[in-house]
Amino acid sequence: MGNIRNIVVLTGAGISAESGIQTFRASDGLWEDHRIEDVATPEAYQRDPDMVHRFYDARRAAVQTKSPNAAHEALAYLEGAWPGEFLLVTQNVDDLHERAGSKQLIHMHGELAQAWCTLCDQRHPWATPLIDYPPCPSCASPYSLRPDIVWFGEMPYRMDEIYDALARCDLFVSIGTSGNVYPAAGFVREARSHGARTLELNMEPSEGSAWFTESRQGPATQLVPQWVHQILGF
Repeated sequence: MGNIRNIVVLTGAGISAESGIQTFRASDGLWEDHRIEDVATPEAYQRDPDMVHRFYDARRAAVQTKSPNAAHEALAYLEGAWPGEFLLVTQNVDDLHERAGSKQLIHMHGELAQAWCTLCDQRHPWATPLIDYPPCPSCASPYSLRPDIVWFGEMPYRMDEIYDALARCDLFVSIGTSGNVYPAAGFVREARSHGARTLELNMEPSEGSAWFTESRQGPATQLVPQWVHQILGF
């Protein structure tokens, strides 16, 4: 591991599953008993904003009752101890990485703990319901706040920064991802195209597992701390 300087880590729903947060897409195509088309598209929000707000209000409240697990904590520890560049990119919309102590972090799919004003384009930390249509703290507009979530059909956040980091990294690690949601599913190929080593840590091989130099299977709370200890040399 001595020639590794820069690391990019991608995390998906699998890293938060052991904290009691359900994975985004279950085998039956539902997210917490809701069809994706009903709660995770711009069209759904236009069609029935009350339903969408109720769904995300419930998710926001539920996440506040959960705690980071050993995998979140190990990544935060690695960030603090690593001498080179380190970037954590997460597909998750919970805040468990932040609560574990991660700081070099990009939420490419947005955050439950933020509200976005579609009128003035400001984002605000948010812990309470949006179903009552509170005014925007910046522009005071009613009915303009929506969950700061990247829905299907929308562009993930900060993609230029992510691709810049992938081009510079010596090691790309994917943790707890299905490998079937793009553009994140293509990150391994992007990193490999620039010569990076690639490692997958997952409960089972992902759909893109063949692209990784190495794939390890098991719970994130076991695999991630083991890998962090290995790369730090103790």
